[in-house]
Amino acid sequence: MKKFFFLLLLPVQLTAQHFTAADITRWQAQAQQVTIIRDNFGVPHIYGKTDADAVFGLLYAQCEDDFKRVELNYIEKLGRMAEVKGDAALQSDLYIKLIIDSAEAVADYKRSPDWLKKLLNAYADGINYYLYKHAETKPVLLHQFKPWYPLLWTDGSIGAISTSDITEQDVKKLYLPNMPDVAIAAKPEEERTTGSNGFAVGPAKTKNSTAILYINPHVTFYFRPEVHMVSEEGLNVYGAVTWGQFFIYQGFNEYCGWMHTSSNVDVADMYAEKITFKNNRPFYEYNKMLKPVSSKKINITSNSSTQTVTAYFTQHGPVMAKRNEQWISVKSYNRSLNSLIQSWQRTKAKGFADFKTIMELRGNTSNNTVFADHRGHIAYWHGNFVPKRDKNINWSKVVDGSTSATEWKGLHSLDEIVHVYDPKSNYIQNCNSTPYTCSDSSSPEKQNYPAYMAPDGENFRGINAVRILRNENNFTLEKIIAAGYDTKLTAFEVLVPALLNAYQKNVSPSDSLYLPLMLPISILKKWDYRCAENSIATTIAIEWAQKLSNAIQKVYIQDGEADQVQKTKQFATTATANELLLPLYDAINDMNNKYGSWQTKWGDVNRFQRISGSVNQQYNDDSASLPVAFASSAWGMLPAYNSRNYAGTAKRYGVSGNSFICAVEFGSKIKARSLLAGGQSGDINSKHFFDQGLMYSKGEFKDVLFYKEEVLQHAQKTYHPGD
Repeated sequence: MKKFFFLLLLPVQLTAQHFTAADITRWQAQAQQVTIIRDNFGVPHIYGKTDADAVFGLLYAQCEDDFKRVELNYIEKLGRMAEVKGDAALQSDLYIKLIIDSAEAVADYKRSPDWLKKLLNAYADGINYYLYKHAETKPVLLHQFKPWYPLLWTDGSIGAISTSDITEQDVKKLYLPNMPDVAIAAKPEEERTTGSNGFAVGPAKTKNSTAILYINPHVTFYFRPEVHMVSEEGLNVYGAVTWGQFFIYQGFNEYCGWMHTSSNVDVADMYAEKITFKNNRPFYEYNKMLKPVSSKKINITSNSSTQTVTAYFTQHGPVMAKRNEQWISVKSYNRSLNSLIQSWQRTKAKGFADFKTIMELRGNTSNNTVFADHRGHIAYWHGNFVPKRDKNINWSKVVDGSTSATEWKGLHSLDEIVHVYDPKSNYIQNCNSTPYTCSDSSSPEKQNYPAYMAPDGENFRGINAVRILRNENNFTLEKIIAAGYDTKLTAFEVLVPALLNAYQKNVSPSDSLYLPLMLPISILKKWDYRCAENSIATTIAIEWAQKLSNAIQKVYIQDGEADQVQKTKQFATTATANELLLPLYDAINDMNNKYGSWQTKWGDVNRFQRISGSVNQQYNDDSASLPVAFASSAWGMLPAYNSRNYAGTAKRYGVSGNSFICAVEFGSKIKARSLLAGGQSGDINSKHFFDQGLMYSKGEFKDVLFYKEEVLQHAQKTYHPGD
């Protein structure tokens, strides 16, 4: 009778999720090969017989913590956001589909080596088993995940797509000219300059003569959780995973660790095509010959309709814009089988030589890598996938697509790109800044490399990092964390003296600005340029600086542009008194209106709050929040914390910056400490939703539990997926 009852129910379940009895039997068997141990902060430690078992458990655990973020990441990469968000997302869906082809991802899955195919199958099985076991979870769109989905998104970066300076708006103007313009709220420049910090310190500068790595990505909050994966096939890796991916993106294993910082290495180029129409068919000129433009029908669907767009392609890639009456095609490398292989294999690297061999795949298109290992090696690579090109051309601009002279000439070898191996300075830093100051006097020399390899300029975080790392010779985990949490706002060492000078030289007691600015100027004059919860000067300086030129906040620059530091110094030198003083006057008035008084402590208005489990966070002045001393990386703040006011709020709430932070020491045993913004879970009812909130607001780290005996001592829950 019990069997009959089960069979009666089974078809209903299977129909709802489209899962077969064979699928379920396979998942149940694999789940028994996996043990998940949740520690006292909810971090999942996943133990599997095989690597595939660990992947199965990882994805199951991710879905437990925040399925909606897992799903949303793949809705985006499939180019299906408009089915959820409506017509406003059609242009972004078309943009994605022009550069990420699902058919190519499926083909890559079919030709994947067997070991990778097992991981891809385990990825899909882990998510689908979760959906089968949790009928209460209602997917927005994706009711069954496919094993080829990870091949749509083979890099874990928040900025994993590069199309030079082609935007969604360019795509809309070319292919969807009749679609109403979508109002996109512009982010403040300080939010657009989010990046990351990576430090590596060699044995000669550490107390225990070991290498130490500092992992500090700056992304939107809750973009990555903290996880630990172990298998009996040699996998033992800890770090941050991007929701829905099966490899740890920033982290470490028993032998080595790696940190990625966003890079401005030129990995995508724009080609102006000379188009001729014959019999209503487009052709493009190439080496004085005409070649047919190929086309492809692309369907984009919203929650109300489906449109079919005829997209055009040249040998360079998709046509994505029309400028000066010319079609612009884009050559890029935004997803690849090699990239996914590299992303996985580095998690099992056994040290510098092994890691370097894996880097030779050259599949990483969006990031720099800071590295340290158990033998004391430290290293840095500025980018990874770097096409060879004519060094006399400015590749940050549109180039001539009608000649083979502008073609890529293969890839640079790993040792040809900008890099540092075991520098004599015994430290490496990259803060999305130029690699030519990454290791003091041991840094690479700019004249030895073409401009397209490292157009990145200096920024104020980079200056701050060099100042700190250069002067310490006895690093410990605690000292590297203290370095990463240095509170100096370096940009104001340039800006505030210019302001004080303008007031002193140009404002007399009879001037209308004299009295309103007298006290604020006096406070700034005594300021040490360090932010703090109880600092009024921090509030004044930041509210003022936000009203100055956006140019001084721009971190990512193109070939030939002045960098952030140069622009700020130039502004401070050339700005008129009015350009400096009137923004301060406006800021004082704004603070009086927003906060009730301009004499407001930074921590009173700069807050950390998590009151919603939704992907789009909500903020409320009447709900509980925590004071935060830290500020935007735009001002040289190493522990970045980007906050802003929202409609209906007087206080500023953090949205991005420090997310997963980890310091690792590679001694005879791994020692590490970590911190995660808010908490592990996206479920507002979970005790791990905000249990790291206060710690995060203070920069107080927890011990990483890397060894099984440590994990067991702090185990809160032990189970198989599906239990």
